[in-house]
Formats: sequence, C-alpha cells, structure tokens
Amino acid sequence: MPPVPRSLRCLQSSRRQINRYFATASEIPSAPDESRSTRPKTTFSDKLNTGPVFSSFVSPAETSQLPAEEALQLRTATVGPEGNRRTITRLPEWLKTPIPDNQNYKKIKADLRGLNLHTVCEEARCPNISDCWGGSDKSTATATIMLMGDTCTRGCRFCSVKTSRAPAAVDPHEPENTAEALSRWGLGYVVLTAVDRDDMPDGGAAHWAETIMKIKQKRPATLVEALTGDFAGNLAGVEKVALSGLDVYAHNVETVEALTPFVRDRRATFRQSLSVLEHAKKTKPSLITKTSIMLGLGETDEQLWNALRELRKINVDVVTFGQYMRPTKRHMKVEEYVAPARFELWRQRALDMGFLYCASGPLVRSSYKAGEAFIENVLKKRASRRDTVLSQSATERQSVSRT
Repeated sequence: MPPVPRSLRCLQSSRRQINRYFATASEIPSAPDESRSTRPKTTFSDKLNTGPVFSSFVSPAETSQLPAEEALQLRTATVGPEGNRRTITRLPEWLKTPIPDNQNYKKIKADLRGLNLHTVCEEARCPNISDCWGGSDKSTATATIMLMGDTCTRGCRFCSVKTSRAPAAVDPHEPENTAEALSRWGLGYVVLTAVDRDDMPDGGAAHWAETIMKIKQKRPATLVEALTGDFAGNLAGVEKVALSGLDVYAHNVETVEALTPFVRDRRATFRQSLSVLEHAKKTKPSLITKTSIMLGLGETDEQLWNALRELRKINVDVVTFGQYMRPTKRHMKVEEYVAPARFELWRQRALDMGFLYCASGPLVRSSYKAGEAFIENVLKKRASRRDTVLSQSATERQSVSRT
C-alpha cells in the first residue's frame, strides 16, 4: 500500500479535531466531581480579608485619638528572649507621625532626584518630613536642601548623616541646580544646610556664598536661611557667608556646654559655636541669628539656663527646642522623653529672657516651618519699615532742595 502523503495526513487530523469539537460542543457540561473537595478557607485568610488595609496605617485621621491624660503617659514594654529580657520605654504618642504618602511629597522627591540634590530631611531622618513636604501645593511645602553632598567629615553621636574622612568632590553645578529647584517651587522662605567639609580649605564657605547669590539672582524676593557648620573656627568663612545676601544665619549649639563633648564630634565645641554666631552678627548686624538645642540628652535645668544666658550675651535672636530622637541603635540613647508641658515652659522662659522668637516642642527642629513663618513675617516687617524710612528721608530731601 503506497504511503499517505503528509498533506493528506494533516487534513485528516484536522477533520478529526473538528468532529471532536462539534461532538462535545453540544454536550451539557457535567457537574463538578463532588468527590474532589476544594481546600477550605482558613481562619487566617478570613481575618486577613476582613482586616485593615494599607491606608489604615498611613491615614492618622481615620484612627481614634487617645484621651489627653492617656496620651501623655509613658508606656513600657518587656522585650527579648527568655533569660535576657529587658524593659524599654515605648515611643510616646506625641512623637508619632504619619508615614509620608501624598502626591506633593512624591513631586518634591522627584525634583530633588532629577537635579541630584540632597535634603537633611531625608539624610537625618527627620520626623516632620510628611508635614513639611506634604503641603497642599509646592508653595506651602518646605524642604531643607543639604549642600556639598550627603557625606559629612564629622561623626556626631546623635546624627545619622553618613560620615567619611574623604567624601566625594563637591558638585560644581549644585549652586545653579539648587537655585533652579527653589525657583520651581516658588517658595517665599527657604532653608539651606550642609554637611561639614573639613577636607576643603575654606570648609565650603565659597560654595555656600555662590549658592545663596544664585538663589537671590533667580528670585530676589526669596528669603534665605543658612544653617551652617562652624568652618573649623575659621571666622573668614563665617564672614563670607554672612555677606552673601542671606537673611537668617543659623548655627546649632545642639546641646548644653557640659554635654557637648559627649554629644558632638570632638572638633565641635560649645565656645566655637558661640564665636560663629557672634561673628555673623558683628559682620552684619541686621541678620537674624538662630540656634537650636535638643532636649532629652540628660541636661539639667541649670545647664539650660546657662546656655540661654550665653546665647543672649551675643544677641542671638531665635532659639528652638526639640526632642532628641535616636536614629539607630548605633547612636546615643534617649535619656528622657520630655513632656510637651516642659517644652512650653522653656519657650516662655526664652521669650522672657528677650529672644525675638522661640519654637519649642517635641517635634520642632531647627529648620521646622513653624519658625520660618514667624521669621518671614519679621523680615518683611523690617523691610517695610526700612522702605518707609527711606521714602520719608527722600521726601524730606526733596522738600529741602525746593526751599
């Protein structure tokens, strides 16, 4: 018998498939085999499906608030394996903040990454990032840009910024990129800070001055606060920054004098910080000078009084108080969670001593926007008063020349 051609075999095969298809298409689907039982739902899956969703954890407005008395109580918990258990103090309710989850936060972050810029908000793990970055639009948001990279040459025991003796070279385009980002946001008040760069001859003072001048060139009405380091005690660097066109010169003493050697890098001293603030004021008396102190490191009331007296001696205008929060287990431990009432007490004491303004609270940081709003108003009032005086003097000169 001659072999069947391949094309014919394919045709016969396709006909058989068609016949099978029509033969089964008209059949009524059979009921499922009851003998093959499906896996029953577990209690865990039932609870998971009816439990909270992701938004329940990031939307504090939906959570119930604790009574005031209960919220101010410190709670403890026992942790660790059997035989090595220890008691820890839990984070108080007044220090808990929402996880950043809004479109404005994402827009600002995208702008920063696109221009290769860093912020102290991210590097220092600031608890206020969701508040400062989460305004209804960019004009009400605040991001403190950190200049000269994300790596510091010092290693303070409270700070989570990366450290290295030889960090990467400074980006020469950073001043222009910073000015561009801030002009996009259209902010009325901006805060700049920087890592310490002891590896640079001037500590980065020229980079500071160039950045501030670029910002003022692009948007002269923008008020600029510079939170600088101590430039290793080089007052020429302080002077260069003070004369660059900024409006607020800030430098943090961080803690009381007695605790400074245990809190800050050994190259930073309390007296050196005082000399920075004093020289900035002497260089340009119209500058507002500002500093910040952390509470919860084991300081005493008398030590705080002494620190405030030293600051008033050199005419520091603004002081802020905030709670020290341990970034990681490698950093200093928190000695005390200070209650909000004590922060309010020190705010009032600072104002009574003659400080122009004091922001004080558990979540207050040196660049927190609550203080910026007040300082912005003060600067605008000063500018308005100065314009009024100038216009009056010009009018008087014109009247004299006519007579």
